[in-house]
Amino acid sequence: MPLTQCSCCGSHELEHTPILWPELIESWGLEPHEAEYIDRQQGYHCMVCGSNLRSMALADAVMMFFGFAGVFADFVKVWNQLRVLELNEAGQLNQFLRKMPRHVLASFPDVDMQDLPYEDVSFDLVVHSDTLEHVPDPVRGLAECRRVMASGGATCFTVPIVVGRLTRSRACLPPMHHGSEDSPIHLVQTEYGSDMWEQIFMAGFDECRIGCTEFPAGLAITASESGNHPKPGSLLGIES
Repeated sequence: MPLTQCSCCGSHELEHTPILWPELIESWGLEPHEAEYIDRQQGYHCMVCGSNLRSMALADAVMMFFGFAGVFADFVKVWNQLRVLELNEAGQLNQFLRKMPRHVLASFPDVDMQDLPYEDVSFDLVVHSDTLEHVPDPVRGLAECRRVMASGGATCFTVPIVVGRLTRSRACLPPMHHGSEDSPIHLVQTEYGSDMWEQIFMAGFDECRIGCTEFPAGLAITASESGNHPKPGSLLGIES
């Protein structure tokens, strides 16, 4: 069913603004129906807080893992003592995450996702949005997320998934950018398909959940350790 309420702020004022451009659609080799849902993922947004569909899907994934029923603006208040590592700005979730006192924002290229400068088990939540496809070695990047993730925590993220395809590296393909060609963060290293979950297990996680806010445009991934999900108050004495 089409999403009618913002998962981040609760507003019902949603609209779509086209995002994809012809050159990107051609270099990605997207069929018309694929371009339509990828464009919706990026361009369907809340007119109040600005969160797009991928940000809402990511918010839903985080809230589902921590067992929170509500909107993300309230989640960050209830779980305000979570140690959060945000790799690049996780879409429009940054405006909410940065209100959490133990939040850390690590931006590329100052911080390399493949070699995070943080101690083991330092964070309860690692979050990133449409970043992994730009990392040269995404499995190593995910393994680093797992290394810094504390017991009972999770790594939640989005990547643009073309659901009717398999994942492939662009190493031997012409360069493709999701944005300005002058910025290295926009260079696409991996095109993700329906088998993207394999990289989760290759990185050492033993549980992967794909949350669906709206299919096929609103998908988000949660990587964690099986049987190790938190309950309110279980991490660092957090009170719900």
